[in-house]
Amino acid sequence: MAHIEPFRALRYDPARVALADVATQPYDKISPSMQERYYAASPYNLVRIILGKRVATDGPNDNPYTRAASFFRDWRQQGVLRQDSEPSIYRYTQQFSLPGSNKQLERQGFIALGRVEDYSANVVFRHEQTLAKPKADRLDLLRATRAHFGQIFMLYSDPSAEVESALANTSSPSAEVRDEYGVLHQLWKVSDPALIELVRSSMQDKKLIIADGHHRYETALNYRNERRAEAGAAPAPHMPYEFAMMTFVNMDSPGLVILPTHRVVRGVPEFSMDSFRTGASNYFSVEEADGNVTASRATAMIREAAHTGTSMLVVARERVFLLSRPKAPASAFGNMSFRQQSLDVVQLHKCLLEGVLRISEEAIRDQQNVTYVRDAEEAIAMVRNDQANVAFLMNPARMQHVRDIAFAGDVLPQKSTDFYPKLLSGLAIYALE
Repeated sequence: MAHIEPFRALRYDPARVALADVATQPYDKISPSMQERYYAASPYNLVRIILGKRVATDGPNDNPYTRAASFFRDWRQQGVLRQDSEPSIYRYTQQFSLPGSNKQLERQGFIALGRVEDYSANVVFRHEQTLAKPKADRLDLLRATRAHFGQIFMLYSDPSAEVESALANTSSPSAEVRDEYGVLHQLWKVSDPALIELVRSSMQDKKLIIADGHHRYETALNYRNERRAEAGAAPAPHMPYEFAMMTFVNMDSPGLVILPTHRVVRGVPEFSMDSFRTGASNYFSVEEADGNVTASRATAMIREAAHTGTSMLVVARERVFLLSRPKAPASAFGNMSFRQQSLDVVQLHKCLLEGVLRISEEAIRDQQNVTYVRDAEEAIAMVRNDQANVAFLMNPARMQHVRDIAFAGDVLPQKSTDFYPKLLSGLAIYALE
């Protein structure tokens, strides 16, 4: 099912630049302060292409996308970006510790081209909803540069770890960099045709789940369809636009980690924990907890309560509630499937954000009232410093839930999963021309 191919990646020349000065986090994880730091790190930092600055004089002929195309063209001509001489796949490992922990983990994967498939083909499965604006932005960049700079994070199932075993390598990596979060990224170029064919054949029966990069994947689909329409003929299966650059990771491996994404809510008029408790009691068992709870204790509480089903901690400035033992009627979820209804993030959005706090689905989607925060301590601090009304501290989604949702054709609300760590941009680039 999954069709992968080797490619001649464009990579930064280590004789010209240090990888640490030019690689970045994914474009949608780059804050304004990070953008400034990346700009200052090197004139060749990839941020100039994937998230270029906007200026007041931007117009049709001079804007972040046209400038990205110019940077890309210039860096290739100058030899800052050099194309590998032979088609390859790239073993990619990340060594990391979880936030707040010293335990060391390793996630293994490989970078290759993957055929862009319609969802109806039942080869590639999504698990999150997408938004039109980010897809339009990425499509403008792809049209201008005709290249893929970021990784689409794909999951496949391989309990026997056949692919990982085949790619295991004790030689020194061809590229290595430690990012700002302390994650060590290592890359090995694999150009042996026999080994590449072994990986290709091992992947042929796999179904793929998009872990991260839903917008980039659907952008690649839209771009493929545009180019097919321009060609005006039957699809040519090996045209460059039929593929996108992807990182493939075994969902059965111990290094695959999903972190929780907490919700911090602001701008709710006349918010009170008493009225919230009354409303929440229609959907959960509500127990008052220590109003001075720490982040570590909060995390432990919701983890311990998870055996009852959905559990979450609701933190206001001076009061804290533990919600557990869900009892929402099916009518609270509209036409959602039972699989969707059983998930923490869906119960939070439908029952509490929409049902109790009366925040519309559109307002949630546009992040008018909701901020998404990875760190529980930060979420609690925002409430106690009067920057928000209330925080909802969550357990992470489980991989089995993500698998079940995706293969059933269901989707989850945005920011339902946080696969950690993120895939670095700048290790490899796929140029269509």
